[in-house]
Amino acid sequence: MITPSLTQEITNLHAGICSALADPHRILILYALSEKPSNVSDLAEALNISQPTTSRHLNLLRERGLVSAHRDGQSVVNTLADERVIQALDLLRAVLASNLKNQAALAQSVSKTTK
Repeated sequence: MITPSLTQEITNLHAGICSALADPHRILILYALSEKPSNVSDLAEALNISQPTTSRHLNLLRERGLVSAHRDGQSVVNTLADERVIQALDLLRAVLASNLKNQAALAQSVSKTTK
């Protein structure tokens, strides 16, 4: 049953986490941080995006609680706040791959029937 509580929870989920994952650069940042904590310069270089853009994405990810940051001397090191976000992204990628595989199979069967 869809309750007001569930509706509010879904609204918060969408407003927070889902909107943070709406940009491919932010997803790539999360994957990069799952490999190793990094500063903004290292992330920008690894992902081949500008440092100001990387910084904006990191700020949003920190605001949404997906990334944590701590100072290490003059550098700010970013880390993944919760490894489960990578598990969730991997699961979503598996769903996408499955959907693409099904679409390819459907396209192939349609192409065979039109010959």
